[in-house]
Amino acid sequence: MSEVDERIKRIEQHKGVKGIMIVNDQNQFVKCTIPEGPEAIKYGIKLREITNQARDLVRSLDSTNDLTFLRITCTKYEMMIAPDKD
Repeated sequence: MSEVDERIKRIEQHKGVKGIMIVNDQNQFVKCTIPEGPEAIKYGIKLREITNQARDLVRSLDSTNDLTFLRITCTKYEMMIAPDKD
């Protein structure tokens, strides 16, 4: 089992975790533990958009800085996003 698979398994075991999505820069799923239907695709696209906006905000405030983690809490869910250049 790879290091990535081990981390995914460990995260999934936390109470309340509904699923994990790893999406590349073309919005294609690299890993997805939830059904890859229209809703998952929509989440992937929208989360990528908001991550790009947050990264632009951070860089506009300080061009030497970069976004490393984004946490979104809403009524039904909490989403944690760790963007990566690769």
